[in-house]
Amino acid sequence: MARKQSRRDFLHVGFVGGVGITLADFLRIKSAQAEQKYYESVEGPAKSVIFIYLPGGMAHQESFDPKPYAPIEYRGPMGSIDTKIPGVRFNQNLKRTATVADKIAVCRAMTHGEAAHERGTHNMFTGYRPSPAIKFPSMGSVVSHEFGPRNNLPPYVCIPNQPNEFAGTGYLSSSYAPFSLGSDPASGSFTVRDLNLPRGIDDKRFVRRRRILDAVNEYFVQKEKSDALDAVDTFYQRAYAMISSQKAREAFNINAEPAKLRDQYGRNQAGQRMLMARRLVEAGVRFVTLTYGGWDMHSNIARSMNSQMPAFDQAFATLINDLDSRGLLDETLVCVASEFGRTPKINGNAGRDHWPKVFSVVLAGGGIKRGIVYGKSNATASEPEEDALTVADWATTIYHCLGIVADKELMAPGNRPIEIVKGGKVRRELLA
Repeated sequence: MARKQSRRDFLHVGFVGGVGITLADFLRIKSAQAEQKYYESVEGPAKSVIFIYLPGGMAHQESFDPKPYAPIEYRGPMGSIDTKIPGVRFNQNLKRTATVADKIAVCRAMTHGEAAHERGTHNMFTGYRPSPAIKFPSMGSVVSHEFGPRNNLPPYVCIPNQPNEFAGTGYLSSSYAPFSLGSDPASGSFTVRDLNLPRGIDDKRFVRRRRILDAVNEYFVQKEKSDALDAVDTFYQRAYAMISSQKAREAFNINAEPAKLRDQYGRNQAGQRMLMARRLVEAGVRFVTLTYGGWDMHSNIARSMNSQMPAFDQAFATLINDLDSRGLLDETLVCVASEFGRTPKINGNAGRDHWPKVFSVVLAGGGIKRGIVYGKSNATASEPEEDALTVADWATTIYHCLGIVADKELMAPGNRPIEIVKGGKVRRELLA
């Protein structure tokens, strides 16, 4: 629905004319805006997202799509196990995840054409292929833009830090950037940066400093108007709200979790990052991105998988059960993804190389159907055989679960309307 011109818009014409924008220019801009698609985002079944990103390109054959009957050069050196879904097998290291397979959806025919790490990562964080002409926003920043903060908490948080440049705001205002913890929840000395008042600053002094800063900000706002100033002001407002709210600060206190539950997740990076993610979405954070491990396994893939996968398996299965037991799984969309998969054949170094043609992603909760395998790779895991899932369709389906219409247009620099996702469709077979 097009937004109507307001009296304020027409009063603004006199101002813009004075700074070199003609009435014709103004009307041209307004005409472009009139053609823009406006949809109001209303929360869907997914109130929050936990995006678990496994950087480097996790092998689908050694995780969620083993090929136990393929020739050894395709099958690889590892075994597979049964799951709660009849006839579906996972890698031998996913023993605990196999027990929650009836609560998740495994997509085995994810596909795109980008075999370079940076380009594949761009796809999975933005829903777009990279372009030299525009910098696209991450899904977390789009969610921040569409819904804003809840319960005085940042709408978008990265654990432990923003993992790459594609996890940022793109063409959106920098006020939609993620809040990064700054240190790892698995560390014994874990603290969230900038969350507590400096030593010697009590609440009264804090309030006094805020009033002084507000006065300074007001002065500069009157002198100059820019995205940078708006973003700084937004950050300050949100930071003040978070620091002054005991409940908001407590959301980051992982030490408040029972020791037994921390042990169940695992006292390691995978476990404590996923536990922190659960804690944050429970408190009101809308989008949490976390990373774990390094999955670029060009050599000795069995040894590397045996090293990294068990911690992921323990943490992920515990996360799914923990969310479910708290009644949060149905309103929290959990996504596990990597930038691509690995080559069908084991290479000369007993590893696998980059392969974007087909790989696996996992979705759970937040409006996603439980206990299904969607899509199928062929017998050698080299290409999709059924229900190939594009990046655009995957992202559009995630946005749909959140209540965001993916073909809504946002304004990029130069008053250029850009769809949140271009050309994607909701894969309704994945929906509960």
